[in-house]
Amino acid sequence: MKDAFKTRKMQTIPLPQAAEPASNQPASSSSRASTIPLGPPSSDGWHTGDAATERTTDPAMALPGLTLPGKDRATLTVLAGINAGQVFALDGTDHVIGRGTEADIWVDDGGVSRRHARITCRSDGRYFVEDLGSTNGTFVGPQRVDILEIRPGDRIQVGPHVTLRFQITDDAEEELQRRLYESSTRDALTRVYNRKYFTERLTAEVAYSRRHRVKLAVMILDLDDFKATNDTYGHLAGDMVLRLVSNQMQRLIRLEDLLARYGGEEFVILARTTGKTDAVRLAERIRESISKLDIPVAPDRSIRGTVSIGVAALPDVAPEGGPNELLALADARLYRAKAEGKNRVCAEGEQ
Repeated sequence: MKDAFKTRKMQTIPLPQAAEPASNQPASSSSRASTIPLGPPSSDGWHTGDAATERTTDPAMALPGLTLPGKDRATLTVLAGINAGQVFALDGTDHVIGRGTEADIWVDDGGVSRRHARITCRSDGRYFVEDLGSTNGTFVGPQRVDILEIRPGDRIQVGPHVTLRFQITDDAEEELQRRLYESSTRDALTRVYNRKYFTERLTAEVAYSRRHRVKLAVMILDLDDFKATNDTYGHLAGDMVLRLVSNQMQRLIRLEDLLARYGGEEFVILARTTGKTDAVRLAERIRESISKLDIPVAPDRSIRGTVSIGVAALPDVAPEGGPNELLALADARLYRAKAEGKNRVCAEGEQ
């Protein structure tokens, strides 16, 4: 029966017989199973009716080998650390790995030095990793190195927590890796970070700030009367509001800060090395900027929206308080801003 089900090969389907012949004599033509011829497939590629048994094979749009292969390039993929899955392309020049914002490959981890290591491509195409006097060292496999040639598949550890894999890939594989990382860390609509990624980062940042006595602040922002916008102009208009507001906030924060969509019309900002005074100033700047933002919701109509913001700094919570307590305090202050009239920043009050 296997061959009978090859594409377009099976022309008839025997219907089950009502009963076996009474004798051992061959059945007459009238007692044999009737057959139903199968016509051509319907427009959607499927046979219709009770006799539907197969779907025809779509004609090939491109043949393997006729497309040009992508150009091979060197990449570093983060295997372990906060940014696990992120891919960095190496273009044949020197690349500094570090925690400082001036680094070519920015690794946001407290155990990584500001200028931790350097990847160099020499004229003969060989790649080397060089430690730049880092505090916690650079390792290739189990070996701590000063400078060493690296080969595809080598794992480079910078600091105690971050592991990078060196690989040679083509354009298609690199693009796939980037897409997978983006889909796991970014909100599909606004393209800012998602709640899961923010939660992981907040936990790490609170621990780092406690350990090194570094300032840290959190802001929760909620779009005022967003449901009314959806009900009046439709969900597509609501999506436009979310995208434009998130883009505006992204322009106003620093590279080292983190903006994420927390849920629905709520966003959250993690402001590193920032005390309460500076966090309130940033929140006021964001609130004022969004209140002046013209948002098109129809071909001949635009609206303006407002946001309410709750701000909490790490010293606002008890010394034993962690990320949950810090976030809960910012959330409580957001609700207070809502209760006091919306379109305002609240940085005072208890939970």
